[in-house]
Amino acid sequence: MNSATIPDVSIVIPCYNEEECLNDTIPPLAEAFHKAGIDLDLILVDNGSTDATGAVIDQLIADGLPIRKVVVPANQGQGLGFLSGLEQVTGRYAANFCADGQVEPIDVVKVYQAAAGAGRPTLAKARRRYRNDNWVRKVISIGYNGMMQVLFLGLPSIDVNGNPKVLPTDILKQMELSATDWFVEAEVMLKARHLQMPTIEIDVFGLAREGGQSHVRFSAVVEFLKNIAIYRFGGPWRDWKARNVGEGYGPSSLIAHRDEEPEARVAAGAE
Repeated sequence: MNSATIPDVSIVIPCYNEEECLNDTIPPLAEAFHKAGIDLDLILVDNGSTDATGAVIDQLIADGLPIRKVVVPANQGQGLGFLSGLEQVTGRYAANFCADGQVEPIDVVKVYQAAAGAGRPTLAKARRRYRNDNWVRKVISIGYNGMMQVLFLGLPSIDVNGNPKVLPTDILKQMELSATDWFVEAEVMLKARHLQMPTIEIDVFGLAREGGQSHVRFSAVVEFLKNIAIYRFGGPWRDWKARNVGEGYGPSSLIAHRDEEPEARVAAGAE
């Protein structure tokens, strides 16, 4: 990244005990954006790790990758890692992404290109058509996505937690995200819907983790249920909507798929 220019996109990647996978996931991601001619700003957040994640990030920086490091002293959730990195975003577009390599780098590039080429403020995100997850994550995911569709009618995705999610930085900051756990993914979707942002989904294959352990457990079910109740019936969601009455960016859902040509995806976002 050239420090004299504004990056095309800043990608925030919370990293909690990811020492085993970062060397396999971050360099290919940076290389994919470099080959595409996209000025990338990677913000790697050492999200309270107790292993050598911080040292691995330092070495990647020393190797010349376009990385800035943010440190969260104690892990308090995936969302807090993202929010801490979001404070440092300088790119025209901002994105969240997981460190585990479950989405191919070229697909991350395609999601960015869909957002940047849409012709108007748009949320572009990955939709995992096949997920190489263990049964615990699959059960949690199916139940969670189903409940979100029932309680928040019109939500333009059946893979709420699919990432990366890419959108203009100023709009992401307007969302005033507050969830410090995994629900931050749903918070982006719900607030994009309220702002009537077009949503483009790019179909991707969900790959196996490159290394380390998944941090999603059955305790996440309680976490998800609590946050769904807060956002469906609680005050903070209503307060934010009241402050953003009248804001809108167009039709709320435009869907694109991986097997379409890139031109078709861009055209869909610009209708």
